Amino acid sequence: MLLITGATGNVGRELVHTLDAMGAAFRILVRDPARAADLPERAERVLGNLDKAETLTPAFDGVDKLFLLTPGIGLDHTAHALTAAKAVGVQHIVHLSSFNVLGDPMPAMGRWHHEREEIIRATGIPATFLRPGGFMTNAFDWLPTIREGGFVLDPVGPGRYAPIDPADIAAVAALALTEDGHQGEEYVITGEEALTIAEQVRILAAAAGRDIEVRTVATPAEAVRSRFPNGAPPALADAIIEGFTLMRADTVGFRTDTVHRLLGRRPKTFADWCARNAHAFRLPATA
Repeated sequence: MLLITGATGNVGRELVHTLDAMGAAFRILVRDPARAADLPERAERVLGNLDKAETLTPAFDGVDKLFLLTPGIGLDHTAHALTAAKAVGVQHIVHLSSFNVLGDPMPAMGRWHHEREEIIRATGIPATFLRPGGFMTNAFDWLPTIREGGFVLDPVGPGRYAPIDPADIAAVAALALTEDGHQGEEYVITGEEALTIAEQVRILAAAAGRDIEVRTVATPAEAVRSRFPNGAPPALADAIIEGFTLMRADTVGFRTDTVHRLLGRRPKTFADWCARNAHAFRLPATA
């Protein structure tokens, strides 16, 4: 039996649909069943909360493989899940980490993910680490300024990165969960197109059929203030600013062939993602 955490998030939802299409036996850990109402009915729901360790062991009972996606920047959620995993005898963990662990020096976001990887390794449970780059769904972070003023703030200028569709991350996760031979592997996952923010906005604007302005910001901190108008936790704000600074410096764009190598197909393009999600970015209909 497979157990999926984070099932209502960007990657988790895609993974649930992928496993459902494969006919796999799996259950999803839900804190609020209403948030999972639109997920396939065949997925068994089990109530549990990663904040509350005592709720997890019953939910994990009978599970032999775990997809572990933990939110936030602390270690408690991961530690709680691992305690339950060890208690019920989970045999394989597929963990969603981040390509930031490869940084030298390692940025703050990389250190947080590295710490999670290390406590998973310390359990002795065989694991597969998925290390994706930036998600295509991060474009949803642009929605407030697009809706309010028809623009996107660009904190990285000439910097390029290869965004990955969460559906492709989910496809790799499903492979690791349902096939043998992935224990001990570390898969760094990116798209194959290295794009600037301005190039992404042009693709999105074309898909949505509207003009979207790109506004270069003076400092990454300005972009953080726009995204968190009520203020972000200092550690998170500092990490985002550090991340934007590193992205600005990479004018080539880090890419891997992991999706093609494992799935036998090219990763989905940003244009593919925009075509599927253009409705969210379109102008409201006028009366």
